[in-house]
Amino acid sequence: MGIGDLPVIVLGIDPGLANTGYAVVRRAGSRTEVLAHGTLRTAPSTPTEQRLLALHEGLAGVIGETGAHEAAIEAFFVHPVSTSAMGMAAARGALLVSCARSGLAVSEYTPTAIKQAVTGSGRAGKDQVRAMVARLTGVEAGTDHAADAIAAAICHCASGPLREAIRIRGRR
Repeated sequence: MGIGDLPVIVLGIDPGLANTGYAVVRRAGSRTEVLAHGTLRTAPSTPTEQRLLALHEGLAGVIGETGAHEAAIEAFFVHPVSTSAMGMAAARGALLVSCARSGLAVSEYTPTAIKQAVTGSGRAGKDQVRAMVARLTGVEAGTDHAADAIAAAICHCASGPLREAIRIRGRR
């Protein structure tokens, strides 16, 4: 049985040190339902290690409350080394640990792949992503971060049949 056959609950994550978007999406067949979404926020004045702990614990709480089966996170692609890139990388690490401790398999998707899956264009802007997320799910995400997390979960659900076909073919 594959992702298209049984309901699956996917945690979508848009990582960031100051703002991490999360969304929990249930996909059954062609129906997508957003079960939860929001933004985990940390204050720049808080020591980094405490911010990372807050993100880890916040996401662990979301996972525990929603019973997610799998996770999808935006891949990290930043060319110049900067303070914000370092913070995002550290945040991703804390979030990935939350998923691993909860036993979730994590798939990573580039921002381009996520935009392509939701809007049909890998070059779509934030407004286009938010609009399509609302159109596909009926949910108006409160922040761009939450909308991006919903989009990551939708991208994961859309790629399920291909992942399943590859898995089955690999057993032969």
